[in-house]
Amino acid sequence: MTGEEINNKLSQLTPDEIQQNLITASHMIDMDDIVREGFSTLREVASDVTFPLSDEDIILGEKMLQFLHHSQDPVMSEKLGLRGGVGLAANQLGLLKKVIAVLIPNEPEFDEEGNEIAPKEAYKMREIMYNAKVISHSVQDAAVEGGEGCLSVDREVPGYVVRHARVTVEYVNKDGEKKKIRLKDFPAICVQHEIDHTNGIMFYDHINMNDPWEIKDGMLVVK
Repeated sequence: MTGEEINNKLSQLTPDEIQQNLITASHMIDMDDIVREGFSTLREVASDVTFPLSDEDIILGEKMLQFLHHSQDPVMSEKLGLRGGVGLAANQLGLLKKVIAVLIPNEPEFDEEGNEIAPKEAYKMREIMYNAKVISHSVQDAAVEGGEGCLSVDREVPGYVVRHARVTVEYVNKDGEKKKIRLKDFPAICVQHEIDHTNGIMFYDHINMNDPWEIKDGMLVVK
């Protein structure tokens, strides 16, 4: 389906209908569930979820994380026709709920002979985050070397996406436990991207369109 067809299909459904479809036991989230540019929820502020979490919101988070696992798996991504992703927000599924999932793999390691081996820990970050917000950040800015992309954007938007180099984030996990974590470099950028989605902000809003590849004084370029 094209992005326009997906948006048209999902616009005919209520949020409850969308969520029920997503959390059906047999359903695996795919690209036809992800709204594209022009869909209203990408530019709207999501609402906090209430605790204790409903079963529906717990399953939603688990399904979102499952999608990221599938998108990073060569076999499943080809089978389901997925684009690779490290983060997903409920706004991208047509739902105005502050739910995000993040799955950042660790880089491969190398043995003494220089052979690539699997890292001791598969993931640098693997988390479902409810009501996540940035509570403090560094003065220093940072941007990913090659720019950013988005599962909801079917085009390249070149340029540095200028974000905070380090952030402290508060969120609640699925067990209702309040967490506070400090992030830097790529994990910080990824989580900011997803929190932006819950606030109706797109990655290209942070690009200087007059000079997309401008390196601001002191800006960290993350590879």
